[in-house]
Amino acid sequence: MHWDRSVAITDLMREVIPLNKDMIALEYGAGTGIASFLLKDILGEITLMDNSSEMVRITNEKIISSKVSNIRALNFDLEKADYPERQFDLIFTQMVLHHVKDVENLLRKFYHLLKPGGFLAIADLYSEDGSFHGEDFTGHKGFEPEVLSEQIRRLGFKEVRYKKCFEMNKDFSDSETKKFNIFLLTGNVPL
Repeated sequence: MHWDRSVAITDLMREVIPLNKDMIALEYGAGTGIASFLLKDILGEITLMDNSSEMVRITNEKIISSKVSNIRALNFDLEKADYPERQFDLIFTQMVLHHVKDVENLLRKFYHLLKPGGFLAIADLYSEDGSFHGEDFTGHKGFEPEVLSEQIRRLGFKEVRYKKCFEMNKDFSDSETKKFNIFLLTGNVPL
């Protein structure tokens, strides 16, 4: 399921964003970087940023075993600190935003980390009833893409659009499966 979802998301990214080898990209909340590995041959350099040192360790092993030279993993929590080292042509996330406490603050950081003309791509859950993670989850129960679109427009992003890109079936028991829809929302920083 994770692989199929990442393929659907990166396929749509390729359709709606002019990805190319000159782009320096950041995948935020990258986990093991499935999406980045799918995009490695069409992007120049990719930083996989994650706040989990264990995820970064696993990703580094994956990078070494795959002999990939244009991907690097970085243990960093952008929610807690600014990242002043560089700017990017593309920032993308996959199923991360609904875990973020202060969404607007992170989106503002993304805007400032993007070069003029840079692209943002957010793949996440449409609003749901809370059953995706269960009752103890403290994050967001997905998003209304139109509301999220307006939020990033207010921060200065242009050409904001979204589209459903994947329908995920999640098993809760042998007899209960529920469908959850995933959208891809994109926008860019004006030149």
